[in-house]
Amino acid sequence: MNTKHLVATVVLVALAFPVVANAQGVVGGAESGARQGDRAAGPVGAVVGGVVGGVAGGVAGLINGDQRPRFREYVVTQRRPSYVYREELRDGVVLPSEGIEYYDVPPEYGVRDYRYTVVNDHVVLVDPRTRRVVEIID
Repeated sequence: MNTKHLVATVVLVALAFPVVANAQGVVGGAESGARQGDRAAGPVGAVVGGVVGGVAGGVAGLINGDQRPRFREYVVTQRRPSYVYREELRDGVVLPSEGIEYYDVPPEYGVRDYRYTVVNDHVVLVDPRTRRVVEIID
C-alpha cells in the first residue's frame, strides 16, 4: 500500500469518527469503526477504524452520552433499592457478594455482558462475573 492510500484511509476514518463515537464502549466502538473504515477505505480502513472506534468507544463509555439520561430515567422508574456502600464509589471498585441486587440492562441500550444496580443513589454498570464497577452513570 502506498502513502497516498494510507493518508486517504486515515482521513476517511477521521471523517467517520463522529459516527464511531456513538458506539457502545470499546468493543462496540471497535466493531462500528471497523465497519465504517472498511466501507470508506477497504481492509486497511477497517483496521484503522477499529482502533479509532475502540478509543472513541472507551471515551464515550458503555452507554453513550445521548442514552445516559434515558437509561438513568429508566432505572429511576424501576424503583430499585439503593445499596449503601461505605467506601468511595468509583470505577474499578469490587462490590460485595451479598446484600446487593444486579439487574439486566434492556437490549435497546446495547450493553451486553454487564448488569446495573444502584449504589449510594448512583446508577452503576457492573461486570457480573467479578462484581467490578465498570461505569457510573450520572
